[in-house]
Amino acid sequence: MLESKEPDANDSLNVTADTAEDSPLTSNEVMQSQTNGGGKQMSAGATKKVEEEEEEDADVQDKRPSGRNMFFKDGRKRIDYILAWSTEGKPEKLAHSQEARAVFEENLEQEGLKLEKDEKEGEAVHFLKVHAPYEVLTRYAEILKVRMPVKKSLDLDKIQQKYAKLETPIKAVSTRLWDTMTNITKKVFTPFQLDEEVVKPIKRRFNVAYSRDKEYLFDIPDDREKYFDHATRSRIVNFILRRKSFSKAKEKAYSFGINKMIADGHYTDAFPLHEGHWKPGSADNERKLLFDYWANWRNCFKIQPLDHVRAYFGEKIAIYFAWLGFYMQMLIPASIIGLIVFIYGCVISGNSYPANEVCDKSKNFTMCPLCDFQCPYWKLSAACSHARASRIFDNNATVFFAIFMSFWGTLFLEFWKRKEAALQFKWDLTDFVTEEQPPRPEFLAKLEHITTYKEHPITGIKEPHLPFWRRRFPIYLMSWTAMLFLAFLAIIAVVGVIAYRISTLAALQVLTRNTPVTNSTFIATTAEVIYQNASLVTTVTAACINLLIIVILNIIYNRLAFWLTDMECLRTQKEYDDSITLKLFSLQFVNYYSSIIYIAFFKGRMVGRPGKYATLFGGRQEECEAGGCLIELCIQLAIIMTGKQLIVNNIVEILIPKVIKWIKRKIWPETKEQKMSRSPWEKDYRLQPAETTSLFYEYLEMILQFGFLTLFVAAFPLGPLFALINNILEIRFDAVKFTTQLRRPMAERVPDIGVWYSVLYGISRIAIISNAFIIALTSDFIPRLVYTMAYSPDGTLKGYVNQTLAVFNTSDFDEAHRPVFEGSDIVESCRYRDFRNPPDSDDPYEYSQMYWHVLAARFAFVVVFENVIVVITGLIAWLIPDVPAKLKLHIRREAYMSNEIIIKTELLRAKGETVGEEDIEKIIEDESQRYKTNDFGSMELVHRKSASPEAAENNVV
Repeated sequence: MLESKEPDANDSLNVTADTAEDSPLTSNEVMQSQTNGGGKQMSAGATKKVEEEEEEDADVQDKRPSGRNMFFKDGRKRIDYILAWSTEGKPEKLAHSQEARAVFEENLEQEGLKLEKDEKEGEAVHFLKVHAPYEVLTRYAEILKVRMPVKKSLDLDKIQQKYAKLETPIKAVSTRLWDTMTNITKKVFTPFQLDEEVVKPIKRRFNVAYSRDKEYLFDIPDDREKYFDHATRSRIVNFILRRKSFSKAKEKAYSFGINKMIADGHYTDAFPLHEGHWKPGSADNERKLLFDYWANWRNCFKIQPLDHVRAYFGEKIAIYFAWLGFYMQMLIPASIIGLIVFIYGCVISGNSYPANEVCDKSKNFTMCPLCDFQCPYWKLSAACSHARASRIFDNNATVFFAIFMSFWGTLFLEFWKRKEAALQFKWDLTDFVTEEQPPRPEFLAKLEHITTYKEHPITGIKEPHLPFWRRRFPIYLMSWTAMLFLAFLAIIAVVGVIAYRISTLAALQVLTRNTPVTNSTFIATTAEVIYQNASLVTTVTAACINLLIIVILNIIYNRLAFWLTDMECLRTQKEYDDSITLKLFSLQFVNYYSSIIYIAFFKGRMVGRPGKYATLFGGRQEECEAGGCLIELCIQLAIIMTGKQLIVNNIVEILIPKVIKWIKRKIWPETKEQKMSRSPWEKDYRLQPAETTSLFYEYLEMILQFGFLTLFVAAFPLGPLFALINNILEIRFDAVKFTTQLRRPMAERVPDIGVWYSVLYGISRIAIISNAFIIALTSDFIPRLVYTMAYSPDGTLKGYVNQTLAVFNTSDFDEAHRPVFEGSDIVESCRYRDFRNPPDSDDPYEYSQMYWHVLAARFAFVVVFENVIVVITGLIAWLIPDVPAKLKLHIRREAYMSNEIIIKTELLRAKGETVGEEDIEKIIEDESQRYKTNDFGSMELVHRKSASPEAAENNVV
């Protein structure tokens, strides 16, 4: 029956319990007060005694923080869900919504749910409180196959003790080595564990699928309302809300579900309540515990309490944080190795033969102009700092680090599968079955005018149908054509940045050389510094501009991707999520990586030579600097990766919400009394809604970071360290957002990270090829190797720079490209980076023999590197099982024990015997005695005296 009662000024207890979050009365005290008020009057002596006791406890009660009101006005029925609707709008719309809500609420009551309204006069939003009684919970727990804990006598710990001798005493060397590594890892992470006295670990119970016919198995307390936890209750209520109709018209059979009602405006939102407040001084509750020991910055180096996160937010959110925490832990060894590689590069950069030759002014290498007409000849020694910086990242250790990160990517994915399997077992997701999803409300709303209906093969409900070739194909064609155009925009942006780099570098060269002679030392010094670092200035500013363009294009891509996906009219939420994932990831991939791919694989490859430069739109193409393109790739990666991760994301996630909150407080100030008068559901309603795309953006952000680390890690060994720092912050930012800024999301159950694993696997495979080409084409590793093995007289890099600089006779310039500045006519020859014959050879300016040797070595390296890494990583993936052997045994043991207990207890019940806890313990004892351990540690059955060897052999497990 629907319980609706307006707040009465005389009913002070009800007002206190219903509208004040921090009520000084608990729910039981409110219930008792109501009962006493409605019963017979107390005697004068009893009343006086009660008043004296209340006066004595007044101070203690005032100091004690009170809990949140989570109950109906009777103080007994727990609020499992809140539905909110607006009272503002056109009268016709409000009347239609009220009629739909009445039908919906009637159907909810027929299902057995208890409802209570909170309709305050003058408020723009009213609320409906929903409670699921125990009978409804058990009915749907059986339908949904909710796994619930069994009696403690059947608990896993007890079963484990009985099978303790089944562990093999003689272990393989690999097993002992793995156990040793695991124990060492546990000891290393011991200081980072939370205090178990404060955050008590949630031990896994032996769970089986709930059945009302087998309640004797389950650990049901005396107060049955406390048997199902809050997450399970809200999930069951949400399941009911998504299935109930809100229209009596038979032609509107698809008018059902809370999501459709919210989309139609009948309700504004539906959400479960937070357990309490998170602020200091609030009563102890699960939300406050999560904030204090998970989201709080003082615990940023502590391991996450994932079991508590799962118990409060559900498996979907808990698996995301488990994956993010595991990813962060795996970044630790990669960060250490990357830092060592970086330090090694810093140490050898000062003793590098190529860098010393570049910086040696006595070599007097005169380089060809960087642009036509106005650019002057320049000395190679001007690129000294650039060459030394390039040597930090372009050395032999880079190859080792690329190989290491290729293995790291495979190990990360394989170990995550093992971690995921353990979590699935611990959180009862091993046998998870995805339920059939109903049509999206937006899908039904868009197709209301469609007269063609088709019966769904699973549900049997007639739904609007769009013919593929006549209606869907044109939309898909338009959608993916728009996608190609949007990707082309990112490429155009890259071309624009290239044009900026070319023009800016030329302008800096010309301006600094044409600086008028002055007595000012400052101007002369500044001009010289700009001239020597023109390339660095150009690269850094171009990367910053590129980052700004990326941020702007991201905003455009997000809006257009959702608009295009909405146009496709996809039926289910999963289809919609998969489509938007594919679109946004593809667009973000092009947006973030296009400029990096250009620098890594295309810049400086087809520039031509002096006197015959290859042109694009009438201008010369970009060339790599004297130190190579790897340092430019490193700068581009550092600015885009760290700028996007550490600056842009944190501004969006942290700073902007705080600014908006501050503005709201200034515009709509509230007194403490006004805040205290609001009910918990009113306070939660003011929080941001927990949308289905909340985790999507978090995953997308981390996947793009994983791409930066694996695809281009050879150019930026500090990438894992920056990613580790960012992820430490990211976990706490996300934890703060979920605990303090968002309404409590419905506790969804998912068994894994979904399609993102396939994306990660694809990136890890592409990364092998990417790093092979970066080492072969972008770095100077292969040319240095070829020089030392085939061309160096003493097997060192002495003379390497001179070997890589081709000679050009300035008289071969045509008039259209000849430098025209003063003094250019006295330069007879200049040098440029390439492997070409000198002008006095039989084939002047053609590729030299060393060019073809280097080209062959590069492609040989790519083939060998790729195939060796692919084979080894495939072997690693094959050797590491997805599910640990012990866990497989544990799962089989649980399944076997639960089946045996059910079979034997059902047999006793069929015989008319009463089954008690002692009988079940005896069954467990009998089962455990059926096994013994032989000398080799193998399991075999103990033959009963009456059983033949053949029968025992047939019963071996």
